[in-house]
Amino acid sequence: METQKPTIEQILTKMKGSMNGELPNVVKLASEKLPEMLYEQIRSNMFAMPENGALENETRTLIYLGVAIATGGKTCIKAMLNKAKTQNISKDKLIETYKIVRYAESSRILSNAEQLFEEL
Repeated sequence: METQKPTIEQILTKMKGSMNGELPNVVKLASEKLPEMLYEQIRSNMFAMPENGALENETRTLIYLGVAIATGGKTCIKAMLNKAKTQNISKDKLIETYKIVRYAESSRILSNAEQLFEEL
């Protein structure tokens, strides 16, 4: 038996509920201009973070937040901070996530300097 595809409004309501009542403006715009993209985004979400996946939801949110910080995705940063509020993720965990991202980025820069250090 085939399950019925959720409506755009149902998807937006669920997303809004998971993000402390705030929906990124780009999601609203895309749902109006290119609704099939919203279905693709949900499909990708379910692929990356299956309902019974190995990681807990809090861990997933912190990973997503870390990647958003590292890549400069302001919309995703805000969305994941809203999600973190909904999940009651502590400030200490958010700060530690930032510290890990900062360390990873500084390690990348160090790695990029290998040739420089070889030439010195």
